[in-house]
Amino acid sequence: MRLRVILLVVATSSLVLVSFLIPLALVLRTLASDRAVSTATAQAQAMAPLVSTLPTDLRLTIDLINAETGTTVTVFLPSGTELGQPAPRSQAVQLAQKGHSFTAQAPGGKQVLVTVGGLPGGSAVISIFVPDSVLYHGVARAWLLLGCVGLLLLVLSVAVADQLARSVVRPIKDLALASDRLAAGDLSARATVAGPPEVRRAGAGLNRLAVRIGELLAHERETVADLSHRLRTPLTALRIDAESLRDGAEMERLLADVGAVERTVSGIIREARRPSGGARALCDAAEVVAGRAAFWWPLAEDQDRWMTVDLARRPVPVQVSRDDLVTCTDILLENVFAHTPEGVALAVRLSARAGGGAWLTVTDDGPGFGDADPTQRGVSRGGSTGLGLDIARRIAEASGGSLAIGRSVSGGGAVTVGLGPPAGPPETGRRHGRNRLRLRA
Repeated sequence: MRLRVILLVVATSSLVLVSFLIPLALVLRTLASDRAVSTATAQAQAMAPLVSTLPTDLRLTIDLINAETGTTVTVFLPSGTELGQPAPRSQAVQLAQKGHSFTAQAPGGKQVLVTVGGLPGGSAVISIFVPDSVLYHGVARAWLLLGCVGLLLLVLSVAVADQLARSVVRPIKDLALASDRLAAGDLSARATVAGPPEVRRAGAGLNRLAVRIGELLAHERETVADLSHRLRTPLTALRIDAESLRDGAEMERLLADVGAVERTVSGIIREARRPSGGARALCDAAEVVAGRAAFWWPLAEDQDRWMTVDLARRPVPVQVSRDDLVTCTDILLENVFAHTPEGVALAVRLSARAGGGAWLTVTDDGPGFGDADPTQRGVSRGGSTGLGLDIARRIAEASGGSLAIGRSVSGGGAVTVGLGPPAGPPETGRRHGRNRLRLRA
């Protein structure tokens, strides 16, 4: 914007200077020419009384004029004699001998012709040739001076435009930097209220918007924390009921489930009250996915499903917290169990990405997803909340990865989640083997 303002001022100043300096230069040129012609005419009129004197005195006067002025003087007498610089009797001279005094254009300059009457035999003609060097003497220097003045004015206009552009652009840059920081999640960013009135209004509006966003996010976090905290009461009641069971194994299993739900609720409260923009946790994707596959295997056994688990043998660090990866894996597996018939096979595969991170793929031999987008939030055709895959997608994108929906080799559904690598250079170790576990329930 600063460059555009300067270019605009330069273009405007150039037009003004050109429209002013060119006519002025032409006027100076015309004035110089008229001054030289007037001087030559005055000299010719001053010589007119001397034409009737002796030729010797006239020749001395002509030589003096030629030496002082740089012009060429020629006197054409009625007898045909020429005094001074020899010149042909042109049509202009012949016209002047008829009694007409005038100025004519000649090659290389102008010719001033003055008629002197009352001489025996007719009229004499005084011809003074003024060359271009005399006509336009000093014009080049005047033009150079005008050019220097115009260039100086142009430089001054650029300097003033630069200062003006700085005063306008600087607060706009501060405003853009503040908006970039807000977009990056820094809600403490504020714009400097300075510059023209419009820019000050924009800066003040952005600051108010940042304050309002912070208030809304704080209210949302507290609301989520409050709603999550309300779940503790029914969970406590459920734990009491579980502890009253007589079957020890069933009680331990139910208490473990209640404990997992309580940990999830506590995690939601901590996450809701944690300021945004903090460092993300890391975990070993191979260990987490292996644990969740083992967790879901008994249900696969109950539903007579063939479950294949293909995991990396070495640790696969990813930029995802353990709880988030557990949630993401459970969502993918729960979708298979909830939306495919019993007996449908499924496969879980975890592989390391070339640039760091991991690929987590869950496929099945079911009917697939159809034409609708299953990641659209709040939309479900299977009686669920429609939030599962959207939550998985958000976890993947928060780590720097992505989520893709497709079809398996058998025509069923396939969900591939890309998990981003941890901060720092990716590991470039040796090739590693894979753990393969094929479970037949």
